[in-house]
Amino acid sequence: MKTLIGFDIGGTKTAIVEGTYKAEVLQRREVETEANKSFSHTFPQLTTIADELIENATLAGRKVTAVSVSVGGPLEIAAGVLHDPPHLPGWHGVQLKRELESRFPGYPVRIEHDGNAGALAEFSFGIGSELLGLQHLVFLTLGTGLGAGIILNGRIHRGANDTAGELGHIRLSSDGPFLHGKAGSWEGLCSGVGMLELARQMFPSEWRKESSIKELVEAMLAGKEDALAVAQEAGIWLGRGLAILIDLLNPEVIVLGSLAVVLGDLLLVPARQILRVEALPTALRACRIMPARLGKSIGDVAALMAVLNDPELRYRFHQNL
Repeated sequence: MKTLIGFDIGGTKTAIVEGTYKAEVLQRREVETEANKSFSHTFPQLTTIADELIENATLAGRKVTAVSVSVGGPLEIAAGVLHDPPHLPGWHGVQLKRELESRFPGYPVRIEHDGNAGALAEFSFGIGSELLGLQHLVFLTLGTGLGAGIILNGRIHRGANDTAGELGHIRLSSDGPFLHGKAGSWEGLCSGVGMLELARQMFPSEWRKESSIKELVEAMLAGKEDALAVAQEAGIWLGRGLAILIDLLNPEVIVLGSLAVVLGDLLLVPARQILRVEALPTALRACRIMPARLGKSIGDVAALMAVLNDPELRYRFHQNL
């Protein structure tokens, strides 16, 4: 059996998986990304784990044939170069594709923006496998940061220089958490890092600098009153951003990743209330809004999509799958 190694590199955690060309995950390891540390510190740990997965695959009689990466931008996708990713401050200017090709000689390496990878994963193996004929889908990462993947007319839309989908930069308010050089960006109001900053602003005595996104999410799930108030506020801003997307792109489906999968209605109820007020009713009626159908496995499948969406590699390794 021919398989591939996938990296899902996020600002909080990184998953390394071995998967098939049908997006079945066979092995998985997860580590903290330690995003504030340098790439040179983090990279050896991630690739050592990949070595272990490759060795396990070989012992089991499988042949790893390629390396696939899902990582947040901005980045040059074909070249695999990261440009100042806000969620990975220690990775600025990293030539990720070149580093991986050097570390894993003989394996083709493909890189994809995590928003695009998530959109492709849901389109091919998630909600798209249920809605036959689906053509227009938007996927929001909604994790540590906020990015998007946009599929229009059945094809991923990357834009003129690969920055389509960097929706976290959009300013929704003149006030609010300060990210991307401005207050009130969409990422600053409803991503993981944004919600944590909202919590610090709304309840400064409870949520301090050393508090973590994980602690805030756990408090929301536990029904802690101040944490629920933060979720309500973030959900309102999520809805305002979604209204813009619906009016602008008229998608059939908007799929929400990480935090929506975990928090569900804590974010989606206030978001839908706002949508009924702010979105064009005709466009809203045509759009389903849901957490990722792939659930918590969305990142693992997304990690494989840079290779699985590459026609050349699919053709090259299609035999004997």
